[in-house]
Amino acid sequence: MKRFFPIAVLALSIMQSCKEGKSASSATMLEKNTATIAAPNTTEDDFVAMLGSYSGAFGDNKITVLLTTITKDSVRGSSMVAGNNRPFEGTVTKSEDGKLMLAAREPGTDLHDGTFNFELDAKNFNTLAGTWQPYKTEAGAAKNFSLAKKIFKYDPTTGISEASERLLKTKDLENEDKYYLSFMRNEIFARHGYSFSRKETREMFESEDWYVPRSTNVIDELTEIEKKNIALIKKYEKYAVDYGDDFGR
Repeated sequence: MKRFFPIAVLALSIMQSCKEGKSASSATMLEKNTATIAAPNTTEDDFVAMLGSYSGAFGDNKITVLLTTITKDSVRGSSMVAGNNRPFEGTVTKSEDGKLMLAAREPGTDLHDGTFNFELDAKNFNTLAGTWQPYKTEAGAAKNFSLAKKIFKYDPTTGISEASERLLKTKDLENEDKYYLSFMRNEIFARHGYSFSRKETREMFESEDWYVPRSTNVIDELTEIEKKNIALIKKYEKYAVDYGDDFGR
């Protein structure tokens, strides 16, 4: 019997290995099937393509939603509206018609925080539609929105003034009124995607297709030309305030 023992052990080992291999294979298949059920026909490249900025009307304001991370079951990003930058995170599921449903929550530490319910077409990543529901009634009413995908690109030639293209001279500013001087200065910040908290300033740019609010701090992104022009414009703004009435401005 002893001479056959190694063979018996070997046979038993092979049988056990086959059993474990079958079990492991079944587990792998189950994992793959689960992933397929969670996000059928959605690849990693698709998820990468969904990332980026989506911008559009949000009630009386303009909002930019930035999707920074998205997988078959989770999403992270932030919303930028009215000078308020708020992070969010949540879950991803897939509807029967193949659309990705994103349910995300803001932290709740700000009066205007709430919950987002986004919808993305798995075959068309150009539109992000959905609803926003505030946690607190003081924050206003719920909102519906449909946002277009926007790739932010700084362009010094956008807008009306040349304050991002060249150094301004006295003749460019001396006969302008206070409103236009303020517009010129703020247009520099708007080109960099600055999100204005003051409603009257936001309204200067939110109707412009090139304006994509994306940050509440763009100081480090200003060019040397822009910094010098901002300082010069401020001097003339003060002049317009102090002496505007006397000179009929």
